[in-house]
Amino acid sequence: MFEAKFQTFADSAAPALGSARLKLLREELERRGLDGFLIPRADAHQNEYVPPCDERLAWLTGFTGSAGVALVLRDEAAIIVDGRYTLQAAAQVDTASFTVVPLAETAPDRWLAKYLPAGAHFGYDPWLTTVESEQKLRRAATAAGGVLVAVDGNPLDAVWHDRPAPPLAPVTLRDPALAGESAPDKIARVQAALGEQKLDALVVSDPHSVAWVFNIRGGDVNFTPLPLAWALIPRTGRPTLFVDGRKLSNAVRDALGQFTEIAEPVLLERAVEMAAAGGATIRLDQATAPCLLAARIEAAGGKASNGVSPVALMQAAKNAAELSGMRAAHRRDGAALARFLAWFDSEAPKGALTEIDAVCALESFRRDTGALRDISFPSISGAGPNGAIVHYRVSEATNRPICADELFLIDSGAQYEDGTTDVTRTLIVGTATAEMRDRFTRVLKGHIAIARAVFPLGTSGSQLDSFARQHLWAAGLDFDHGTGHGVGAYLSVHEGPARISKLGTVALARGMVLSNEPGYYKTGAYGIRLENLEIVVDGPVIPGAERTLLAFETLTLAPFDRRGIEMALLTHDEVAWLDAYHARVRAEIGPLVDEATRTWLEAATAPLAV
Repeated sequence: MFEAKFQTFADSAAPALGSARLKLLREELERRGLDGFLIPRADAHQNEYVPPCDERLAWLTGFTGSAGVALVLRDEAAIIVDGRYTLQAAAQVDTASFTVVPLAETAPDRWLAKYLPAGAHFGYDPWLTTVESEQKLRRAATAAGGVLVAVDGNPLDAVWHDRPAPPLAPVTLRDPALAGESAPDKIARVQAALGEQKLDALVVSDPHSVAWVFNIRGGDVNFTPLPLAWALIPRTGRPTLFVDGRKLSNAVRDALGQFTEIAEPVLLERAVEMAAAGGATIRLDQATAPCLLAARIEAAGGKASNGVSPVALMQAAKNAAELSGMRAAHRRDGAALARFLAWFDSEAPKGALTEIDAVCALESFRRDTGALRDISFPSISGAGPNGAIVHYRVSEATNRPICADELFLIDSGAQYEDGTTDVTRTLIVGTATAEMRDRFTRVLKGHIAIARAVFPLGTSGSQLDSFARQHLWAAGLDFDHGTGHGVGAYLSVHEGPARISKLGTVALARGMVLSNEPGYYKTGAYGIRLENLEIVVDGPVIPGAERTLLAFETLTLAPFDRRGIEMALLTHDEVAWLDAYHARVRAEIGPLVDEATRTWLEAATAPLAV
């Protein structure tokens, strides 16, 4: 029997505790002279995945999703979540204590402006709030006639008596062969960028960027090999890495000490103040830096430059070594996927599989590679109507059998030391209806359109996003998520700043890795998503071309389920692309799997009959 070691299926939500915990918080707020408080689902770095000690929103409300915010007043309390989580929040939260509010209807600042009483003092933790968020809250509080107050010490922490300790996972050094560039060289590039932008220093508040710049990894959060740490990089001179010294072995400390100072995180505030003295301009990453640091810079006489970290684009454009590692990771992952898909094809028709069974099996096949370090996010395993929930996460309470004549959607990924993967396949169990095949093929056509895209240098993701939607639009259909996100190299499976989305304004550049994942979701019936990862590469050289062209190289190696295809909807060029892709999957994955899987793979990747 397969089992999962990197993810669990227990529903940890405890709605019944919400009322008592809310009462404790309100009592603490009254003791401090506060009439309300903001509880974001965030840590001081705005990480997607946070350590247990920072799961404040889950502790207070019971909601375990990856995004949301609670606002607590004396007589009102709300939890605001986006469209992915409205159903989950309603199920996990004590709705007698907290009103579940869809983000599309009311943003946190608008809710505050509506409900904050005149004269009320509303608190927020400046370590957990970005500059932009703080500005919105301040405008809202002022509009309501209230006062926004930065707290010294989070009041929720004062009543969370069994709060877990902060993580202390060991920091490890990145293999130079996988990093492809030394940390001193990366630091020099960052410092050159600071000079070009007339900045005196940069606070690196995103641990993903700290890990990339200093060529380190860690294990402080699930699913991403992060060491929770900060850095201060001056335009000239040695940077300082702020990391809990208990995470550093002597060997790691000695290696890092060759090119950086090392200090405890509690010294960050003072270091930033000293760097700002004399009017220095210090860049804060607008997406991750806490507003507390902006206040410290201004108070010290400096200027806080709230903008995009220069590290972000450097990190997004992978070098040759990183791309080589990503290709190796995807071949390894493709072999595990082929074993899973062959197993699924054999077992699913018997009618005994559940969503959890599928997750456990796929993780087990990945562990069999001997190289799996973690999964890159909790697997989305949705059978039938559960597949229509875009960010569905199976639990023991929701676990559903995988039934005949239904669609099964599985979105999963892995963390290997040489690369990060993310892949979605929609599988047909039994026979798909004509409508299912139509929708599946329209999604596939959009996927192929992105994969085949050739576009000028400087093109943004927003300009490509419609390629994935055009065939759905033609039938009056669409999907509500972005078409693609950036992916790190043994880092975050959701990496900025580039994305293929209506909101993706950053130009795509060589070496970026992005997902290509159009979908279609029929509420209460089924979901379809088809996802590969793509590398941005040089495009074809066209005689007479006036622009430098870019294109995509597909990283992911896994067959698409041919049983979902309506052949009449595919063009000759689309069939040619799919046949060529399947031939590549067969050639690269076939030698890596056992004979039984190879036999299945040959059938699954055979040329389409036109």
